[in-house]
Amino acid sequence: MQIRIAKATREGDWRRVKALQRMLTRTLSAKLYAVRRVTQNQGARTAGVDRELWDSPESRWEAIGRLKRRGYKPLPLRRVFIPKANGKERPLGIPTMRDRAMQALYLLALEPVAESTSDPNSYGFRRNRSTADAMSQLFVSLSQKGSAQWVLEADIKGCFDWINHDWLLSHVPMDTGILRKWLKAGLIYKGQLQATEAGTPQGGIISPTLANVTLNGLERELIEHLGAKLGIVKAKKLKVNVVRYADDFVITGTSKEVLDSEIRPWVEAFLATRGLQLSEEKTRVVHIDDGFDFLGWNFRKYSGKLLIKPSKKNVKTFYRKVAETISGKKTVKQQDLIRLLNPMLRGWAQYHSPVVAKQAYTRMEYLIYRRLWRWSRRRHPQKRTDWVKQKYFHAIGDRNGVFASPKLARDGSRGWLDLYSISGTAIKRHKKIKGDFNPFDPQWEQYGEQLRQSRMEESMRYRRQWVTLYMSQDGLCAHCGGALTDETGWHDHHLEYRMHGGSDGLYNRVLLHPHCHQQVHALGTVVTKPVLP
Repeated sequence: MQIRIAKATREGDWRRVKALQRMLTRTLSAKLYAVRRVTQNQGARTAGVDRELWDSPESRWEAIGRLKRRGYKPLPLRRVFIPKANGKERPLGIPTMRDRAMQALYLLALEPVAESTSDPNSYGFRRNRSTADAMSQLFVSLSQKGSAQWVLEADIKGCFDWINHDWLLSHVPMDTGILRKWLKAGLIYKGQLQATEAGTPQGGIISPTLANVTLNGLERELIEHLGAKLGIVKAKKLKVNVVRYADDFVITGTSKEVLDSEIRPWVEAFLATRGLQLSEEKTRVVHIDDGFDFLGWNFRKYSGKLLIKPSKKNVKTFYRKVAETISGKKTVKQQDLIRLLNPMLRGWAQYHSPVVAKQAYTRMEYLIYRRLWRWSRRRHPQKRTDWVKQKYFHAIGDRNGVFASPKLARDGSRGWLDLYSISGTAIKRHKKIKGDFNPFDPQWEQYGEQLRQSRMEESMRYRRQWVTLYMSQDGLCAHCGGALTDETGWHDHHLEYRMHGGSDGLYNRVLLHPHCHQQVHALGTVVTKPVLP
């Protein structure tokens, strides 16, 4: 059904799009998927203003029957604030479970349209697209000797909070009655109901897609505008390229005057019709030799060579987070501290693995080592330095001074639980997704499969056993046969349970979707090792 919606969108048959969307939102399978999505994610334990959670099979089954358009009236959002990196707070609006499920249901119908009308170099909140893709596109646009030398680094002021409701209702291709109810639902903060006159709530499942639809055309229409005004040949000589991730975007150009006098006024007019404006404090025009920060990286040319490194702000923010974690866990066991730190260190290191990050890795590892040394010394103020070092820091393989703790494996052998080695993270160039890729277009099916498999292998690179299982199952769940992706997640299941004497060997393990894993254990279903042709 989504493929048919995307096809009708590409053909410009909007009456058919509307009819197919209406059919899709009324199907049982779509409602089942919507309920499963909102009850299987991390937000499933966070309630809205009605304090209702769907935490049992009975409540979920009952919820499916409540996903109807007729008589639907969303409840106000629950307003909460979370801290931002700059010390300010970001407002979030938390819908009720029913409203989340309705948004997930209508997102199924809206997403094929949004993907089919999106700009080629828009990378935020879209399937199979990431910050690394945006970074790679900027490398393509700026790395050559003859590439553009000037960059308009832009940020939209309070994008989610100021989008014009009338514009959304006129231009978003979905059920306007439902959309109007969501936009005007209001929010409750400190027990008081507040009206929502503009913006989409940060926290709603459909909000990122609505923001993308609002900003779609920024790249395409700008290129068309320059071509119509200056001619196609002259417009190409300006070397204007747009790379956008959510509400942050970068526009390249041959000169500061072009970006200041031609590009920026057009962008401001484009945003003004949607109720948005550029942030004065975060928007500036810079030369590539001076460099700029984007998505946690610093882009700068050194003697004509473009180098992309972790930004100073990103490095400082991450170190502060690690330091606070260590100082806040002064009395925990060493093993518990290592288990707490390893996901943080691995995630940060892998995020920066496609760029020039070895120097940042080495520096970060040294700073964390000093923090852990102070943590260790504080626990034993009366002991000598050599004693503390022998207790907490060990030689493992060719690495010395590793923060590690002895552990006993299930087979009785002794090993080490060691801190993740940031400097040991391999640097590997990211392969960018093709700009025209559409996950709802059948002609891109084979490319999408190869892309999904290569990226899943990459995300599992430091978990070799999972890579082996993933490859042996051809990237499919051993229970339902559906694709295993970063979005669905996966669980490691033992065919013969360990409590019954089952082995940890790969022959006794398969990868399942998290919800399939729950079903297998709840129903006692027997899963077999998949046999590939």
